[in-house]
Amino acid sequence: MNASLWDLPASLRLERRDSVAVLTLSRAHKRNALDDETILGLGRFFAELPAWAKVVVLAADGDHFSAGLDLGELSECDAVEGMHHSRMWHQAFARIQSGSVPVIAVLKGAVVGGGLELASSAHLRVAEGTTFFALPKGQRGLFVGGGASVRVSRLIGVQRMTDMMLTGRVLGAEDGVAAGLADYLVGPGEGLDHALSMAETIASNSPVSNYAILHALPRIAETDPETGFLLESLMAAVAQSSAEAKQCMADFLVGRAAKVAAAPTTPEKVS
Repeated sequence: MNASLWDLPASLRLERRDSVAVLTLSRAHKRNALDDETILGLGRFFAELPAWAKVVVLAADGDHFSAGLDLGELSECDAVEGMHHSRMWHQAFARIQSGSVPVIAVLKGAVVGGGLELASSAHLRVAEGTTFFALPKGQRGLFVGGGASVRVSRLIGVQRMTDMMLTGRVLGAEDGVAAGLADYLVGPGEGLDHALSMAETIASNSPVSNYAILHALPRIAETDPETGFLLESLMAAVAQSSAEAKQCMADFLVGRAAKVAAAPTTPEKVS
């Protein structure tokens, strides 16, 4: 895949798997710490996704997803520069969360600080058993700046996030899944395959339905009930009018579509 189309830095690698784009953090020697070049590269990629990509899997080289912000980027910043630096992260991560396709993050090892902020901008998260989560900014005289105060607090609640920031508390993989920082727990080395399997399923959905789930559902959840009901009705009408939805319903009616079955009870996976 010619990554130069998106002017990707060396710290990002793009691979095509049919209709799934696998974008990999490739800075393992720094535990995938996020420098400005990487953040800007992420923003450029998600601003202009390849036309063939229906789902993006965000993965990482090495043993860690991301140990957070490369602190060298902030060492000489004054207050104004620090604010603009934070806003740069906000813009890049907003393009992930508010983009046109679902994004699945594959987590392992350190998911710390800015790494957790990046992970929380994805729509689904698969955590390997080695994963640990932390927000140590308070111990470094800093405050979160990549969107954690909005995204992470919505995932786990303000109180639990307060605890993590004040005390430096680290959550292991199981506790992180239980708290809401990840959606699936898998064994070491199984994260990418699990995410790719999920991505194939999601890519087969109607693009209209996927878009409605990404963009309408969060807004409906945050509005008053009556407005939410109206928005739901409008989105339901739009979604069911798509050609893909009509084909899916036709397949179901003639028995070609898979029926909903009970979830598997494999002990090694938590969902």
